[in-house]
Amino acid sequence: MKQVDAGSAGKRKLFHWAIGVGREQVAMMKAGKMNPFLKLKHSIANRLVFSKLKERTGGRIRFFVSGGAALAREFGEFFEAVGLKIIEGYGLTESSPVIAVNRLESYKFGTVGRTIPGVEVVIAPDGEILVRGPNIMKGYWNNPEATRDVIDDRGWLHTGDIGMVDEEGFLHITDRKKHLFVSSGGKNIAPQPIENLFLSNKYISQFMLIGDRRMFLTALIVPDFDALKEFAGSHGLSYRDNAELTAHPEIISLIESDIAGIQKDLANYERVRKFKLLEKEFSVEEGELTPTQKIRRKVIEEKYAQIIELMYQGIT
Repeated sequence: MKQVDAGSAGKRKLFHWAIGVGREQVAMMKAGKMNPFLKLKHSIANRLVFSKLKERTGGRIRFFVSGGAALAREFGEFFEAVGLKIIEGYGLTESSPVIAVNRLESYKFGTVGRTIPGVEVVIAPDGEILVRGPNIMKGYWNNPEATRDVIDDRGWLHTGDIGMVDEEGFLHITDRKKHLFVSSGGKNIAPQPIENLFLSNKYISQFMLIGDRRMFLTALIVPDFDALKEFAGSHGLSYRDNAELTAHPEIISLIESDIAGIQKDLANYERVRKFKLLEKEFSVEEGELTPTQKIRRKVIEEKYAQIIELMYQGIT
């Protein structure tokens, strides 16, 4: 998308036209209909745009399988329009590993699909996903205590993930149980869906929500420095380094405005009231990310404790 934005007005227009045609084609196919004129337009879009994107993957990819972290719905829909289908699945090492997966002929973006044959899934009263079946491990090697912590006496594996099953049988993962916030007002808040919402913004690279046992939500934000520098250059903003860039009033105002737009449809208790732009990315080397790029919340909260407390200063 950065390359598209950096292109000429004509190329940008062609690209967005092609994506629109791709979305129309997908909608038509799902409805079991076909429009000859749309088919012609799609052929042109494929030749001029989609074929070039497909070539980046080698040109012969039929589909991708995604796992390990949530696939944003808009990413799935975007690549589907291009003609590159992404099938998302879900599982744990303890479940050998697949629990549920979308199928090529039956999928829903924003979900991890339906459970695989022979596997049972139930949602506990607190929202935790419980799994039982022949794929569940017998236990942790030489660690019966840890085994009892995750597999109950009825054979249910407690995944530690929070989710729900919709009316069509598709499993939705909302967050990790240990990540759930409980606000000081008693509201349960799943941070990951909110964080993913903000991560779709072009100026935001990394985003961590704060708010467990707090009166309101705040956030630590690592901006996309390339996008910010481009904005600063086009608006004549001067700065010497990332610290000055992230502290610039116009940059703060830009992020503030984007945040307001992004969260307009969220409930009041799910909205970010204050944020802090950081001058350095979270990294594996600093212990802030796992090797699979997941945020280590406790590490980051401890490292930026002073900054976090300043956002809540004066609130009792």
